[in-house]
Amino acid sequence: MIRVFIGSIAAAVAMFVIGFVFYATPLANIHVGGLGDEEAAAIQSVLAANMDASGADTVLVPYPDGEAQQRMYIDGPIAMIHYNPSGFALGDSGSLVGGFVHMLITAFLLGGALYSLAGHVRDFGARLSIIILFGIAASVFMHAGTPIWYHQDWTYHIYVAIADAVIFIAGGAVIAKWFLPNRIDSDDRFGEEKA
Repeated sequence: MIRVFIGSIAAAVAMFVIGFVFYATPLANIHVGGLGDEEAAAIQSVLAANMDASGADTVLVPYPDGEAQQRMYIDGPIAMIHYNPSGFALGDSGSLVGGFVHMLITAFLLGGALYSLAGHVRDFGARLSIIILFGIAASVFMHAGTPIWYHQDWTYHIYVAIADAVIFIAGGAVIAKWFLPNRIDSDDRFGEEKA
């Protein structure tokens, strides 16, 4: 099991590097739009004047509760605002550390799942096909629902779904290729590999 633990760390590093490619290179903005300086400043002022400054929040505008806002919601325009009143620095190091920890936890969970299959699925190709199918399934489930249920744009969510699937699959492939045992005996209660 120690190999899977080490492999999960290696997988998190691979995930972090691929995440960097998707979210910190010129690719990072192909799935979002922007506004001109004046328009952005006007909307930022409206947000500051009308939103709660106590902390980050997600708000539907209009909120479809009550007859007036239900009508406004039906007529549009509508928005789901992920609001942060404080802002933060581009390339925030706290986000980088938090993001790596997020990927590390994900890699540990993925490593545990792959370890439980290691005694049954010994071929790398078969392990990789499981990783690919689960990575795509999870990504589609997590990201396709929002444009379906909230009628948000597909471009953003397809990009994020592809990025997450690729990142997840890369992490799983690292563990499956180099860090899984070929067999685990059924009487191995503590996860130690047998010779």
